[in-house]
Amino acid sequence: MVPLLQDVGNELSIAQRISLRRPAMPQAIAKIADVISAHPTAPVELTITELADRAGTSAATVTRFCRAVGFDGYTQFRVGVAAESGRGDTRTTWRTDIADDISQDDPADRVLLTLLGLHTRSMETTTSLLDLDDVQLVARAIAESRHVDIYGVGGSGVIADEFRGRLYRIGVNAHSWSDVHEGLTSAVLQDSSSVAVAVSNTGRTEETIEMLSHARAAGALTVAITTDADSWLASIADVALITASANPNQRPDDLSIKHAQLLVIDLLYVLVAQRTLGEAANLLAASAMAVSSHRRAVRPADETSARRRKETRR
Repeated sequence: MVPLLQDVGNELSIAQRISLRRPAMPQAIAKIADVISAHPTAPVELTITELADRAGTSAATVTRFCRAVGFDGYTQFRVGVAAESGRGDTRTTWRTDIADDISQDDPADRVLLTLLGLHTRSMETTTSLLDLDDVQLVARAIAESRHVDIYGVGGSGVIADEFRGRLYRIGVNAHSWSDVHEGLTSAVLQDSSSVAVAVSNTGRTEETIEMLSHARAAGALTVAITTDADSWLASIADVALITASANPNQRPDDLSIKHAQLLVIDLLYVLVAQRTLGEAANLLAASAMAVSSHRRAVRPADETSARRRKETRR
């Protein structure tokens, strides 16, 4: 890790700090320095994930870069860049960090309806983009596989973990990886009886691309879940399942993107379960029984409340 600029002080501008430390930065961190040097206001305009994608690296690497140039994290770094560029006003920050189509003063009902429309459009767009022949091909391969590797970094790692958990409950030997070292170790052990699935919003995350590349070289059927059919990740995958991309007005951590990804993994999960129906049903029943003792019985008050809610709806 590059040391903090504790010996330099605050008299240097951020650009000067980056320039001073750039020669000693590891390659991954240097990529971020190069993006910011070319576009000094990028941190004000981009989320940590978007900046990482633009640099072809990870959110964790962006955080290491921020520390390398004397900031505790990305939030503090963005504030510093905004202050130096004169773009730190509240409205600009709101539009950049929250949304451009939702006002700071919008009532809760309007916020809810705006978000509902956004998420509904994302799901509908994903439905229109999916090639069901490809989806069924992947489901069949997963159902018949010896092992399934699932790769995802940052927010995509959450989707990868969710997919792994669902498959594992119906008897699929699935593992998810967000750490590139662990993921690469698993990827090279795959073969033609394996399936490797990579999740990445932009399809440009370096670690995810690298893990899927190694799995493909080892002989696994490779699958990309991404918003960009022309991305690096999609280009190296045997099958690319395309989901809706971000609404340009809804920034930065647009959950509608993740809901579209969840739709895809839910579809795959159900199709795999259909192909392994007997075994899947037995395993789901067994897992439900295993955790049943950890669930408390319904409270009488809860039953009363539920009855009242039903009566109110009538």
